[in-house]
Amino acid sequence: MVSRREFGVVSATVVGAAALGNVDKCIGSINEADFQSKFLQTQLKAVKQDVYAIKHIKNPSEQVQLEAVKQNGHLIQYIKNPSERVQLEAAKKDGFALRHIDNPSEQVQLAAVKQNGYAICYIKNPSKQVQLAAINKHVCAFTHIKNPSEQVQLAAVKQDGSAIYCIDNPSEQVQLAAVKQSGSAIYHIKNPSKQVQLAAVKQSGSAFRYIKNPSEQVQLAAVKQDGYMLKYVKKPSEQIKLEALKQNGHIIQHIENPSEELQLVAVKQNKSSIVYIQSPTQKTKDLFCSLA
Repeated sequence: MVSRREFGVVSATVVGAAALGNVDKCIGSINEADFQSKFLQTQLKAVKQDVYAIKHIKNPSEQVQLEAVKQNGHLIQYIKNPSERVQLEAAKKDGFALRHIDNPSEQVQLAAVKQNGYAICYIKNPSKQVQLAAINKHVCAFTHIKNPSEQVQLAAVKQDGSAIYCIDNPSEQVQLAAVKQSGSAIYHIKNPSKQVQLAAVKQSGSAFRYIKNPSEQVQLAAVKQDGYMLKYVKKPSEQIKLEALKQNGHIIQHIENPSEELQLVAVKQNKSSIVYIQSPTQKTKDLFCSLA
């Protein structure tokens, strides 16, 4: 309940201080129910015209509070003991409004991170559900989560493999999920297993550049995906060369004294590859002419 004098003061913020005297004259004839209704309408009109009017309204009704935070979530800082409904609307409008809410419920936390994943930085000990919701909105919010569970780690790297950079001692399962999303994520993995290496180069052949001492199996997988990776293979076997040329004939320019078999594979894959062969055999020339 509000006094009639308070009604006059709020009305003045809307119609102007000069009209205050007229308001005082009018309210004397208004019954209590009408008075409260008009007072509420006056508050609503005030915040609709200038949302910051909420700062000057004592004990605004929940309806008035909602009107304010729906326009600007941060205005919840001017509301004493806001209800959960008001907190929810503020968080839905701007997740960062969470910093003005003491001990928000999980429901309010979820509303905040769904609006802005980075709002998780204002939550102490967020639940797994809140963590997952934050990552789903903004994967980089993962950097604000302390000691994430493997489930949360997996959720992050499945969206962005490079997020593994923020994980200390990731399990092989997390490593695999990361490189399957982005092969280049292997750059951030110390001593990846052969299985992780294979998954990385199958996703992106260029990930081969970040693997130290790859086995021939990994070399094969890499050049099959991207023949140009032959350039990064030290002392490639004939089989590795063949597989690389099947994928990209032009890579023959990086093979010294290619055999006739290699020349034929290169020209068959791309006839213009012959320009990179210094001494093509007659059989290679004949194949080129047949394709011209």
